[in-house]
Amino acid sequence: MSKKSKEPTSNIPEAVAPEHFVLRLYVSGATPRSAAAIANLREICETHLMGRFDLQVIDIYQQPELARDQQIIAAPTLIKQLPLPLRRLVGDLSKEERVLVSLDLSPKPLTH
Repeated sequence: MSKKSKEPTSNIPEAVAPEHFVLRLYVSGATPRSAAAIANLREICETHLMGRFDLQVIDIYQQPELARDQQIIAAPTLIKQLPLPLRRLVGDLSKEERVLVSLDLSPKPLTH
């Protein structure tokens, strides 16, 4: 009697879990520029990273030690901690394509 080898029954690769993003946004108080950066980033995350992100907003006036530890010299500053590589982006995050490129995401195709 011959032994039957245990071959996989399917050639379909296992599903790869999408990457989870860990983002920190450093802002300077309740300024219009800070509010714009928060709103812009939340919109981008909800559109392109649904359920795959953790966002921490840090006010450098309330927590200056965190800004010092990360060597934040301008605000707003976005730091993408995960997935690697670490990235920094300064500004109000109003240019969506620039933010997507910085986060290593491709922009969604336009639908007509």
